[in-house]
Amino acid sequence: MFHYSKILMLVCGVALVTQAAEQRVYRDRLQAHWLPGNTQLWYRVQTGPKAHEYVFVDAVAGQRTLTNATVAAGATNLHALAVAEAPRASKRTGPETTLHFINHTTGPVELFWLDFDGKRKSYGKIAAGKARDMSTYAGHVWLIANEAGKALAVFEAGEEPAEADIRAEAPADKPRVTAPRLKPRPPAGNGQSPDGRWQASIRDYNVWLRDVQNGVEKPLSSDGKTNDAYGGRLFWSPDSRKLVVLRTQPAEEHIVTVVESSPADQVQPKVQTFNYPKPGDRIATSKPHLFEVASGRHIAISDALFPNPWSLGDLRWAPDSSRFTFVYNQRGHQVLRVVAVDAANGAARALVDEQARTFICYSGKYFCEPLDKTGEILWMSERDGWNHLWLYDAQTGRVKNQVTRGPWVVRKVERVDAEKRQVWFRCAGIVPGQDPYYQHLARVNFDGTGLTLLTEGDGTHAVEFSPDRRFLVDAWSRVDQPPVHALRRTSDGKLVCELERADARTLLASGWKPPQRFVAKGRDGTTDIYGLIHWPDNFDVRKKHPVIEHIYAGPQDAFVPKAFRVKAGFEALRAKGFVVVQMDGMGTSNRSKKFHDVCWQNLGDSGFPDRILWLQAAAQKYPGLDLTRVGIYGGSAGGQSALRAVLAFGEVYKAAAADCGCHDNRMDKIWWNEQWMGWPVGPHYAEQSNVTQAHKLRGKLLLMVGELDHNVDPASTLQVVNALIKADKDFELIVFPGTGHGAGGSPYGQRRLVDFFVRCFHPPAP
Repeated sequence: MFHYSKILMLVCGVALVTQAAEQRVYRDRLQAHWLPGNTQLWYRVQTGPKAHEYVFVDAVAGQRTLTNATVAAGATNLHALAVAEAPRASKRTGPETTLHFINHTTGPVELFWLDFDGKRKSYGKIAAGKARDMSTYAGHVWLIANEAGKALAVFEAGEEPAEADIRAEAPADKPRVTAPRLKPRPPAGNGQSPDGRWQASIRDYNVWLRDVQNGVEKPLSSDGKTNDAYGGRLFWSPDSRKLVVLRTQPAEEHIVTVVESSPADQVQPKVQTFNYPKPGDRIATSKPHLFEVASGRHIAISDALFPNPWSLGDLRWAPDSSRFTFVYNQRGHQVLRVVAVDAANGAARALVDEQARTFICYSGKYFCEPLDKTGEILWMSERDGWNHLWLYDAQTGRVKNQVTRGPWVVRKVERVDAEKRQVWFRCAGIVPGQDPYYQHLARVNFDGTGLTLLTEGDGTHAVEFSPDRRFLVDAWSRVDQPPVHALRRTSDGKLVCELERADARTLLASGWKPPQRFVAKGRDGTTDIYGLIHWPDNFDVRKKHPVIEHIYAGPQDAFVPKAFRVKAGFEALRAKGFVVVQMDGMGTSNRSKKFHDVCWQNLGDSGFPDRILWLQAAAQKYPGLDLTRVGIYGGSAGGQSALRAVLAFGEVYKAAAADCGCHDNRMDKIWWNEQWMGWPVGPHYAEQSNVTQAHKLRGKLLLMVGELDHNVDPASTLQVVNALIKADKDFELIVFPGTGHGAGGSPYGQRRLVDFFVRCFHPPAP
């Protein structure tokens, strides 16, 4: 459930800079170009509307040298250094995937994996005009070189199988490094055993085996059928003696029908249908089946540990073929297990058995890294109340130790260095006194020792590494602090030198004001709730100004911006004299487990008890906020919450604009709603539905919806309309013909939204 405007959100603190920012903020962006040896770099930085500097940096000496004197004569050379710079190293080892290389050049090319130190490791050659499949992992970086060893292309594997075309050699006098175009392609999965003797395939819903040497075929299964078929990827044991195949019972179809009222190519409407599973629907369920190749024996596996899968994936064999493992996510999302199956007898046992009273946030806080060489598993869990990493013994299933701990959270694992037994990760809340949503980069040893913070500065951080990872460029900012770039050592996180500090003098001189950061206590009286106040252009402390809250309370994340940006998206409302506020209440993510659990089976809460207290505290400190005139708006899950405000909290919120809301969680997409509202569908779904609560409407309401919305069934909004009419409630409705999700974000929708609040609250003319 992602709101359309969240496409413009920041990623780990990297500000999206508009054209206006380019004209008014300088020294705010740079791209480091590392020279051979990885101890020197240069970058270009804009210093004015039509001015820039070239800067050379000695990372060892910590010296930053302006090279303006050589720009006119040497710019071409500096550019050549950029395109010929050394390719970067692999960053992480994600899910297993496949890359298909096609050599379109006139000579042979050689494949190199760039390890985590950026060193080349050869994986053989591909002749001219030939192709090759390569098993790899998401995050691994591959380099293609010609016979002379010059790089032709370098790229990072994604999580989906892809095709890489190698189309032309670099000119000998101008070496270059380019990223090939990647095209999705189905997994190789040709069914051939590792030793090449056997060919497995699916035929008539069953598993068949062919002896490559003599062509003799035999079935390994005979009980497959249309509604319970063997299929998908075939998982061979490394010794070619065993085969695992998933058997799947298909999901029921849930067909949603929408009508395109005004198609461009004809007068008459068109009907569109699409499959859209909803909470409570029967889902596809897959379970593993184990076959012994030589005898054809089907080795039974008890499913007691995986009886009701939401998903069953990451199936992988142990290097010695003694067993295979998979990750089982139980429907309802209260059980998540790593299950190991003995290849000899099919006995299953849980290596990791994660269980929760509320929910396990598999959609946002899942990490599982098998470490085959040492027989360990690195696992992410909130079992101690915070999102942290744990180290398991993969043989016994015993917890060896907790890797990270404390009243802060791991946001994302960036890299696992198995050789040095270290984890590099993004974290938040780790620096006392800072906003707990600010992200930093840290490193820790597998045994939990040596925790090292690699970034510094009171803001949210994004980093880029030197090719050998000895140095990093740390870019940090806040909503009220333009970006600062610094060069740091990764050995200890110490500062080498500051590179740039953004210059926003021109922006500030234009009258621009940054949002006001504001913190107040939540419903428990102790937890801090963080938010922003966007002041109107004509703010007058002697007057009262109406307040509009922009809400998105989706539990999958937190949404109040943390990094610097010039355009917040509320300019039209601010121009009309509105104070616009944002805050992340309880029930959103990225804080403690207790903070997040508020949303469980309780999406109607939307953090409103915290939001209202925050508004009251803000108005007490800033009397210019008029809490007798409070409106709220949002889209998608924010639309659901916006309407909820005037149904359940009408004493505070006097007007709401809801765009494409998922107003009844029984009507919305299955994965998002079952993750938070649980399964099976119970009375709490109906109790929190805006449809069943529509008769409680207080205040003004504007509903907007796109008739062709494939993200949230548009009938969800129309069912609210039906309930409001039955309850004899006044409201406004805009249906956008030919438009999908986020219709209210269109220019017309935004104009109507502003006009709606102007009519509701009659703010003084700016």
